Amino acid sequence: MIYKIFGNTGLKVSALGLGAGEIGDYNIPDIQVDKLLNTALDLGINLIDTARGYYASEERIGKFISHRRNEFILSTKVGYGIEGYQDWTYEIVLAGIEEALGTMKTDYIDIVHLHSCDINILKRGEVIEAMQRAKDQGKIKFAAYSGENESLEYAIHSNKFDCIMTSVNICDQHSLNNLIPLAKEKHLGVIAKRAIANAPWRFAERPVGNYAEDYWIRWKEMNLPDQKNWLEIFLRFSAFADGVHSSIIGTTDINHLKSNIEIINKGPLETDLVNSIKSSYKPFWYGLT
Repeated sequence: MIYKIFGNTGLKVSALGLGAGEIGDYNIPDIQVDKLLNTALDLGINLIDTARGYYASEERIGKFISHRRNEFILSTKVGYGIEGYQDWTYEIVLAGIEEALGTMKTDYIDIVHLHSCDINILKRGEVIEAMQRAKDQGKIKFAAYSGENESLEYAIHSNKFDCIMTSVNICDQHSLNNLIPLAKEKHLGVIAKRAIANAPWRFAERPVGNYAEDYWIRWKEMNLPDQKNWLEIFLRFSAFADGVHSSIIGTTDINHLKSNIEIINKGPLETDLVNSIKSSYKPFWYGLT
């Protein structure tokens, strides 16, 4: 496994992280999730990213790998969804962290993200103050923001966060071109999400009701040369993009997990291909950046 120094945090993260959203599906058997999580750690993945909104995910992390807590960096997201609390308040951030600690059976969480709240919430300041409070109490090590565009830019410039998470893929290069350079200047840790753009190559026609639909349009109109393995091209582009320390991919399949690791261990794409991908990207399409 390839590892990178995670900004100024002192952490060393695997270039491939496990996105734990898919293991939150109650229809996936416990025995399958148990084996997947432990195999990921056995194979050198040391960043596990989840959120309170991912159904059974936090519970299963606590159940199946809390006994290996010193082997991985734990990342989760808070700010919403606790009965009796108003979303995006000081109180719910602290309550969310407290609940996550119990659910995942740990005394601390390495990275806690505010989960894509908008810029107006960030400007109010109370959710940021709550994160600082949790850091002072030793319940979290590093405060983070997960999001895009103007909210992410505000978070970076606030100097209140140690790390960020944002979308980085062949079809979505806005943060890579405009915001990750700012994060790099401030020595923030950077986690890339949606690294394979929800795999648009799976569809012969534009999908409907699928998260890949806008990415599919962009991918088609970029008119890139055909590739034998689009998964490899997408994943290596994201994982080795300048300023990115880890790219998270979700799966419930151990064979997919092993394949992703093999892809990462090939290292960066050829420079000419990266340059071609970057030059084919047009951020003004469909009003999306």
